[in-house]
Amino acid sequence: MNDPRHADALQTPQAFAESEVRDLAGLLDALRASAAQRDIDGGHAAREKQWIADAGLLTLAVPREFGGLGARWPDIYETIRKIAQVDSALAHLLGFTCLQVVSVNVWGNPEQRARYLSGTVEGRWWWGNAVNPLDTRLVASATDDGGYLLDGQKGFCSGTRGSQMMTVSAHDPLTGKPVFGVVPTTREGITVHDDWNPIGQRQTDSGSVSFTRVKVEPNEVMVRPDTPHASLRTLISQQVLTNLFVGIAQGALDEARAYVTQNGKAWIYSGVDKATDDPYLIQRFGEMRLQAVSAEALATRAAWLLEDAWQQGPALTAETRAQVALATSEAKIVAHRAALDVSEKLFDACGARATHAPLALDRFWRNARVHTLHDPLDYRVRDVGRYALTGALPEVSLYT
Repeated sequence: MNDPRHADALQTPQAFAESEVRDLAGLLDALRASAAQRDIDGGHAAREKQWIADAGLLTLAVPREFGGLGARWPDIYETIRKIAQVDSALAHLLGFTCLQVVSVNVWGNPEQRARYLSGTVEGRWWWGNAVNPLDTRLVASATDDGGYLLDGQKGFCSGTRGSQMMTVSAHDPLTGKPVFGVVPTTREGITVHDDWNPIGQRQTDSGSVSFTRVKVEPNEVMVRPDTPHASLRTLISQQVLTNLFVGIAQGALDEARAYVTQNGKAWIYSGVDKATDDPYLIQRFGEMRLQAVSAEALATRAAWLLEDAWQQGPALTAETRAQVALATSEAKIVAHRAALDVSEKLFDACGARATHAPLALDRFWRNARVHTLHDPLDYRVRDVGRYALTGALPEVSLYT
């Protein structure tokens, strides 16, 4: 298997034949070849998203009964990690498509599950996300037929641009409760804005979406069950981000190793001829690897606990679910720190020439920084600390 992590850090982008991106190894090579330039350019990666669809990855989380791959969560997250090593923005898009598939799986009724999950396989749908729970600007007005009309706006709508379907949440002012549904992204009244311009994660299609009297049909409305199993959706989301962080740390380490082994020069006072013999550089790489492998180990542990809880279905207890939440927070904390630290230490290891802008080696730190701001680390450490001190497990929330 061709491992792109050992590729030349100065590799010139090249064209890939369609047949070369059908498997994961070929896909990784193809994504990595253009990752730096696409990060610089921003915008929408339509070609690369098509490659991911062609590789069959959009059905990873679709159960086998609906024609999907029905992969285990550790396998899904390993795939996301591998893509994040070379392109964390597109790994984010794949992870969030899996998340919307899960949303339908746990919130949908049998007819909705059959329609949307089978449709994901048959239509190779990318899913957009307009379920930002903290953004209540989108208002749902009930209609006489049991549906709703949506008016307003949602922000941070990852994956909406170029998607075929979208999950959406809106505020019902009459009941004070959220309304959840599924709509085609191209439905009349929906406008996907090209206004995503952050310092990192620049190709996640995460702009805002406007809704003007958008009809949600009665059979498109989903009801969110208040059960431990349904609430695993939150932890699935958090583990997507965790594995993005792990992949970023691994990718930064891999780029640093490739750059130093091929381009590194020994420091004039080091007393060695090759950079790879410098004891301080060896120690630096050792510390970077320890962070990356620690993050991966905790992420894998959390994924297996999630898989076990997922397989329990309706029998899942609140306490077992809370144990998964604890493991998820532990993994996310370590992965958060690893992504930021390793992506910064990359430059200490590679030196001044590695700041050459076309290499875009700063993309690892920028991508990590954008995503690690989505919820404060201190509150996760607080939850872990409470458990360590008193045995109190995390409560269900928007983030745990």
